[in-house]
Amino acid sequence: MIQGTSSGSGKTTLAIALCRIFKNLGYRVAPFKSQNMSNFVYKYGDNCEMPIAQVLQAIASKTKIISDINPILLKPLGNYRSAVFVRGKFYKIMNTDEYYHKFLDIAFNIAIECLDNLKRKNDLIIIEGAGSPVEINMTKYDIANMKIAEKSETPVILVTDIDRGGSFASIVGTMQLLNIKHSSLIKGFIFNKFRGDNNILYPGFQQLLKYTNKPTFGVIPKINIKLPQEDSLDQIHVNSTYNIKNTKSINTEIENLCSVIENNIKIHEIEEFL
Repeated sequence: MIQGTSSGSGKTTLAIALCRIFKNLGYRVAPFKSQNMSNFVYKYGDNCEMPIAQVLQAIASKTKIISDINPILLKPLGNYRSAVFVRGKFYKIMNTDEYYHKFLDIAFNIAIECLDNLKRKNDLIIIEGAGSPVEINMTKYDIANMKIAEKSETPVILVTDIDRGGSFASIVGTMQLLNIKHSSLIKGFIFNKFRGDNNILYPGFQQLLKYTNKPTFGVIPKINIKLPQEDSLDQIHVNSTYNIKNTKSINTEIENLCSVIENNIKIHEIEEFL
């Protein structure tokens, strides 16, 4: 599972890359995100909708776009209201209070059922979290991060956006705010969007290991990719209406992304704890 120290840390992009890397290694792979909030969606099947990020992850996995990949979609309408989609289909419009107090447990059970469906059909599920796992004012309502990881006994990689600054503090702070059960699920860290000489970071990695007892799996350079980020869907460079032409260009971009990421993270160390 890919979780982040913040929104926009690179969870979506890393999940896309890992889906294709492990697919290329011979695994049957599928992506999964229990709950996503997005108005940028792709329509598929019988008038179903899915966030474009999960569609791109499905393309990277070379698997079918099916509702199990993203069981709960929230399309924000403003004034604390969202259109709730369940398994790709419109369910109803809810305000925040109704969703959290009357529907959240149902949503979580649906998500677990969908994840179990995917597990039966695949060797590996690449799960994407949402935001940060330690929004401590909202933890009891968070069904996209540690609650899913704990229920499914899934190892977690924590990714951070070093281009924003404060990455070391963000990682240590995240680890300290997690309870022991959840911090034990985190296997290590990836630094994303770095500009410069990696050698300058190594003393920090040693200190990070001292504070957390967790390794760093790699440093991904800041790269220009023509694929959406988790919280930058307004910066889309691809058409959401898919055809043979842009599917080919998307696959080319995914392979380019994989090449960069595979050369900058310890993929075999990650593979060992799957």
